[in-house]
Amino acid sequence: MAYSTIATFNKCFFLFCFFFCLLSHGSSIFSGNGTVDLEKSDDLFTQILRDEAVARLYELGKVSDGSGYLERTFLSPASMRAIDVIRKWMEDANLGTWVDQMGNLHGRVDGANASAEALLIGSHMDTVVDAGIFDGSLGIVSAISALKALHINGKLQKLRRPVEVIAFSDEEGVRFQTTFLGSGAIAGILPSTTLRVSDKRDVTIESVLKENSLEVTEESFLQLKYDSKSVWGYVEVHIEQGPVLEQVGFPLGVVKGIAGQTRLKVTVRGSQGHAGTVPMSMRQDPMAAAAELIVLMESLCKNPEKYLSYDDQCSDSTVKSLLSSLVCTVGEISTWPSASNVIPGQVTYTMDIRAIDDLGREDVIYDLSKRIYQICDKRSVSCIIEHKHDAGAVICDSELSSQLKSAAYSALRRMEGDIQVEVPTLMSGAGHDAMAMSHLTKVGMLFVRCRGGISHSPQEHVLDNDIWAAGLAILSFLENMQ
Repeated sequence: MAYSTIATFNKCFFLFCFFFCLLSHGSSIFSGNGTVDLEKSDDLFTQILRDEAVARLYELGKVSDGSGYLERTFLSPASMRAIDVIRKWMEDANLGTWVDQMGNLHGRVDGANASAEALLIGSHMDTVVDAGIFDGSLGIVSAISALKALHINGKLQKLRRPVEVIAFSDEEGVRFQTTFLGSGAIAGILPSTTLRVSDKRDVTIESVLKENSLEVTEESFLQLKYDSKSVWGYVEVHIEQGPVLEQVGFPLGVVKGIAGQTRLKVTVRGSQGHAGTVPMSMRQDPMAAAAELIVLMESLCKNPEKYLSYDDQCSDSTVKSLLSSLVCTVGEISTWPSASNVIPGQVTYTMDIRAIDDLGREDVIYDLSKRIYQICDKRSVSCIIEHKHDAGAVICDSELSSQLKSAAYSALRRMEGDIQVEVPTLMSGAGHDAMAMSHLTKVGMLFVRCRGGISHSPQEHVLDNDIWAAGLAILSFLENMQ
């Protein structure tokens, strides 16, 4: 069934159930001016969890460093404006707010027991270049909206434990090619040397922080790490960034795990020369070499069983895992001096390799690296392979996942009545802040359906009612939190 057809059916079905509830309760939830009366809305909180949340997502989507497209990287001018916007929303929900020395924005309520272990809810406010408006932002806005609903109905201060919403400053790693700068600092997985990492303009993270009045030393940087004993768990709401939920016709899904990922930077150096005077047989062309290396990567990742050798003990499980989850991407390539009439002297490209099986992913990287060096030797060019990022696969906590599944059921029952279909459980091929936070505490994730599975694109889209469902699910999770 097409996405628009599903959306129309869901909308009609919801309206039928909505008006049936009105008749069965014998009273209208609308006030005289046509707006929703929250005190009579059966806790659906339409204005906050749907209408206001949608408006806020679009408002945040306009906070950009780019003209005509969305780009918001680590501590850029737009990122600092986004902090101001989100902070006002947090304060609107009656949360205490602050910005830490890594640019993460926090909003916290102590609840009924300030000394209890805290629930952390978060996602990232940075974006890729030419991004969609839902990636990262949906998790932040949904959490704030749910807490605002609790504030309005007088339940915020009655929460069993403290709840803290965190808008992480960097997850995508666009500016410094180092992901999880925000959540990694809080989880304590970043070394203090991270402060000396520089971007393409040779500006360091430490300098950027200082420019934004966020003075940080190596000692204070390490102190950003939360004490694991003070944290109960971490929950993240995120768009699926894939087509599964749309395919099964369900707005929400529970994540059971996140694929491990490795980012590599490959530099191929050859002999720069004139495009018209150097015979083909005498060339040491890094561009041609890089092309062969990229095609090798694609072939290996499509057919790992034809390239890799395994011992008898793990061959079957590893091969099956790689066949179902291995994905490899070259997303960036640059040449020097990059002129049409010059044989390049250097070509640099990135490789992004992901798989659910960490051992299998390591085997892929080892075998691919070995073959890269062999090809470079054959072509008389030099190759350097740098590891820019490594993150192991993460399995979500079964208890949190069970509670999120119950919360998703509750949300959809509130919206549509009795639900017979089981909430889907799926794996994530994309990395999320939950990967970093898993080093600090147990984690759980809730996916939200997105049209066509499209993400990292202006075409990224989530239905208004699916945003509503996500907000209701977080609200239900908070209300029933252990």
